[in-house]
Amino acid sequence: PPQIPPNTGNVARTCVVTGSRLHLVGPLGFSLESKELRRAGLDYWEDLRPEVYADWPDFEARALRGQSGRMHLFTARAGRSLFQADFAPGDFLVFGQEQLGLPPALLGAFPDRCLGIPMLEGRRSLNLAVAVGVAAYHALRHLSG
Repeated sequence: PPQIPPNTGNVARTCVVTGSRLHLVGPLGFSLESKELRRAGLDYWEDLRPEVYADWPDFEARALRGQSGRMHLFTARAGRSLFQADFAPGDFLVFGQEQLGLPPALLGAFPDRCLGIPMLEGRRSLNLAVAVGVAAYHALRHLSG
């Protein structure tokens, strides 16, 4: 679950301009009414209509059941690059909390779904909003042929 409102606001903007759906899995570290969230999302927030889930089981029950889309789990510890992945309409790009990333149990349950964004050796990670932008646009490019 995201903890930093401006990151989520920037991710919201990316979702609106790409036509992507934002799914927020709680517990969130802020209110959706946060000024920082709204400021980062600018006037795009009203066009977003995010799906909000209480926790991971709620997300699995409501978002994943009956969906054909696959999960792509983004982690700095992935052995496979997002440039090696195939994306299909309806897929989910899943990112974790800013400080902790995705839970180890989730990554362990789906090791074949783990993807990383290439970085220079010795670098830890990108900002969450930047990582979402990189992944979203790469997936869209892949889908456009």
